[in-house]
Amino acid sequence: MQVDISTDEQLLHYIVSEDPAEMEALFQAARETRARQFGRKVYFRGLIEFTNYCKNNCYYCGIRRGNQNVARYRLTPEEILDCCHRGDTLGYKTFVLQGGEDPWFTDARMVEIISAIRQEFPDHAITLSMGERSRESYQALYDAGANRYLLRHETADAVHYSHLHPQEMSLSARMQCLYALKEIGYQVGAGFMVGSPFQTPETLLEDLRFLRRLRPQMVGIGPFLPQGDTPFGQEPAGSLELTLRMVALCRLLLPKALLPATTALGTLSPLGRERALQAGANVVMPNLSPLGVRAQYALYDNKICTGDEAAECRACMERRILSQGFVPDLSRGDYPGIAQ
Repeated sequence: MQVDISTDEQLLHYIVSEDPAEMEALFQAARETRARQFGRKVYFRGLIEFTNYCKNNCYYCGIRRGNQNVARYRLTPEEILDCCHRGDTLGYKTFVLQGGEDPWFTDARMVEIISAIRQEFPDHAITLSMGERSRESYQALYDAGANRYLLRHETADAVHYSHLHPQEMSLSARMQCLYALKEIGYQVGAGFMVGSPFQTPETLLEDLRFLRRLRPQMVGIGPFLPQGDTPFGQEPAGSLELTLRMVALCRLLLPKALLPATTALGTLSPLGRERALQAGANVVMPNLSPLGVRAQYALYDNKICTGDEAAECRACMERRILSQGFVPDLSRGDYPGIAQ
């Protein structure tokens, strides 16, 4: 069965279709597309969740400013560097520094941290995921040695965005950041939740249309998962099957993209990450954060792997990857065609 997604109508058809034969054809096409670009490789990124302070109050996020039940933490520069050393020992060539929008981490502090990592690990990739900042800030962090930046847009529909975020936040500001990051020279990651409140098939179509325009190097797609201390704490989780369809459609739209099998998918279903690999994903992100803070980085409830040592995370992910017929790859895993 041929998979044709050349029009918006055809994309929408695959978003809503639950026909088993069509879904298997979609996933097969996604696997074949990934294989042409990457073979059987699945890339590792070492994740460091370095702060759970956030100035924003997004309605879906467990580390939102208004959540008084979170034990807040910030890793020191020395602790961050220790995490990098641990990751290097495990063979990782990419570090991902992820945190809330924490004003304590000024440009000067981040430049110092990035420069220290770059000096210790000149051949590694440094990825940042710390929200909206000014173009000047992004430039300073890039000049200090950061290579990649993850900034999920969450939804490309402005009305839907307003349902998920307080009034002081806007989709236009988020998109301006993404385009600025691309212009500076970062490998850029966008992404969205599947099954968030007020979402429709048409809003998911808009996400795909936006990704087709932006052409990011990375796309993070995961299900909405409720966190009990947020306004959406009682909403149902997103659908595993729909999330997998969106991963596959993204693979077909952006054949060279780096697509993670997200922790959220593994939280939603015990085999969620394996199924994402079978739907076209090709990245995993084991956690390098200190065990003492992992449970506090609670974007959603029941997050998995909060009690695993870094070495356990790597061994677990390698077993999962091999079980699906893929090959763990510990290289930097840059976007195809981009020089290191």
